[in-house]
Amino acid sequence: MQKARIKISSTDTKKLNEVCEQIITIAKRTGVTLHGPIPLPTKKLKMTIRKSPDGEGTATFDRWEMRVHKRLIDMQADERALRQLMRVQVPEEVAIEIEMKT
Repeated sequence: MQKARIKISSTDTKKLNEVCEQIITIAKRTGVTLHGPIPLPTKKLKMTIRKSPDGEGTATFDRWEMRVHKRLIDMQADERALRQLMRVQVPEEVAIEIEMKT
């Protein structure tokens, strides 16, 4: 039987966990097997910018960081479960990829 691999990523952990919980409830309702959510390593995007634009004055810097959190869920590719999965309300900050595996 085919499996659906669902990759979820977001900068907001609360919204990421809410989407994961919705997927888990769908899997429990339809009775398909589920593995996850497996937390993947957090990607840290760091950027250091000099405060003074012209180069004069003291060398002071601003440091910015954005963290991208990821989760991985494997579930059986049941037609009924996948249709319900497509109807999940996903916030703008959350990105979902669904990949079919054999």
